[in-house]
Amino acid sequence: MTGPVVGFVGTGQIGEPMVERLVSRGFPTRFHARRSEVRDRLAAHGGEPVSDPLALAEADVVVACLFDDRQLLDAGVPILRAMRAGTTFVSHTTGSPDMVHRLQRVARERGVAVVEAPFSGTADAVRNGALMVMLAGAPDAVEAARPVVAAYASTTVPTGDLGSAVAMKLLNNALFAACTQPTLSALGAARSLGISDECFFDVLAGSSGGSRAADNMTGSRMTTEEYCERLARYLRKDVAAALGVADRMDLDITHLVETIQHGPLDLVRNEAPSPATETAAALTHTKEITR
Repeated sequence: MTGPVVGFVGTGQIGEPMVERLVSRGFPTRFHARRSEVRDRLAAHGGEPVSDPLALAEADVVVACLFDDRQLLDAGVPILRAMRAGTTFVSHTTGSPDMVHRLQRVARERGVAVVEAPFSGTADAVRNGALMVMLAGAPDAVEAARPVVAAYASTTVPTGDLGSAVAMKLLNNALFAACTQPTLSALGAARSLGISDECFFDVLAGSSGGSRAADNMTGSRMTTEEYCERLARYLRKDVAAALGVADRMDLDITHLVETIQHGPLDLVRNEAPSPATETAAALTHTKEITR
């Protein structure tokens, strides 16, 4: 298979396996990576490294897998401004709908189509081609992006106009945060009764109290402290964005917010103590999760 030339920026924990999948599926893929070890690995895999990220603008489809709106503004927008008419810019960033519309204004000046493509899943899901990706934008732009995204996604769900996919992802993440807090609280209670982590998660796996939040904890192969520290970094950003979206769109997510605020992780306050410190205090001691 040979598809459109793909340009890729954002070769982090998720982006690197995305490039691997694109190359293995026959897409000529140019990428920019700041770290030399990532450049070497992806070049050995068949990707074409570029030293100047603006060189990615020559591609037919540019994919940006950047952490937040700031990175998208700093790294993605200059590439978008250099793209030629008739090409497509795909953003995997979970940020604000406002940023998506800013991208669209820039894109219109260039005759470029923008597709927002927030995803749900892990690096392992990417490697297995099992990511779930939400796609929003003009129907023809979504169809242009879908074959590229399908290199690492098993499920793509069109959500409608630009802004709808990011809003849906933020609602999903707010719900995930709301499920995570009581799961951690229940784990702390189980430990106080002398119930092992393994027993706790084994019971949840086959019972009505189980959830994707619990499954993610057991599948992380991290200590609870490590898992929570990494998770909080992402969820705090997404919860703040979800609150902003809800306010601007007059959405009532009061009950979600109340649940998110009560638990070992501080995900709402602007000045929060270290999530690792909070979790250690709430759960009293941390055991290795090996499932």
